[in-house]
Amino acid sequence: MGEIVGNGLPLLAAAGGAGAKHHVSFAGVFFFLAIVLAIILSVLAIARKGYTSRMFTNRPAMLAEQLYLFLEGMCVSIIGPHGRKYVPFIATLWLVIFVGNLVALFLAFSPTANLSFNLGMALLAVGYVQVEGVRANGLAGHLMHFAGPKLGGLLAVMVSPVIFVIEVVSEIMKNVSLSLRLYGNIHGGHEAVVAMNRLGEAYLIPVGEFLIPIKLLTVVVQALIFTLLTCVYLSLVTHHEEDHGEESHAAAHA
Repeated sequence: MGEIVGNGLPLLAAAGGAGAKHHVSFAGVFFFLAIVLAIILSVLAIARKGYTSRMFTNRPAMLAEQLYLFLEGMCVSIIGPHGRKYVPFIATLWLVIFVGNLVALFLAFSPTANLSFNLGMALLAVGYVQVEGVRANGLAGHLMHFAGPKLGGLLAVMVSPVIFVIEVVSEIMKNVSLSLRLYGNIHGGHEAVVAMNRLGEAYLIPVGEFLIPIKLLTVVVQALIFTLLTCVYLSLVTHHEEDHGEESHAAAHA
């Protein structure tokens, strides 16, 4: 793999060699993020040209529709009927992670192979969950959510504060789990390819490239896991009893 160096805009060092460590500066993350965003915006622009009032005229438009329907179905099934309003946010996360992971298959680095970038996305996702929790329940109601079930008497004094602390720590650790899971799989994939390529160096066989099918599966799975967990977190803090009423009403008239 090439090494990403430089104090200014980082460049890929062609002489890095197969076993070289790859590092990236702060500017380098933005450089590769720009590549990811350029790919996303280009594909979406092509897809938009295929939209008409009656039908989709090109394959990117059809694929974009299927992706939207898939993400909408995931949001509604996990969060509830009000989950549709979160589709744009979930779709943005999915696209950035998916394309970032895809870039990792072809370049020596990608944003999702950087722990800081993944932690930033995790903070954004978990922070958004907290904002939506406050909107749905009010500040006091959202804080009470961390105290667990309502208890009375001595239990409320002794147990509820302990549950509150545990839940707050758990909420903070969500950032760690989301970011480390994505980083470990994408960065670990790079390292696995490098390590396996060393085995075939003497015979000029790129053994690591045989991992491409597994890495391609990881590209999809990691984008799905990150967004699915975000939907679960949103469901926990924005749960509305009336959603079940709407579903029961719809089922009664089905």
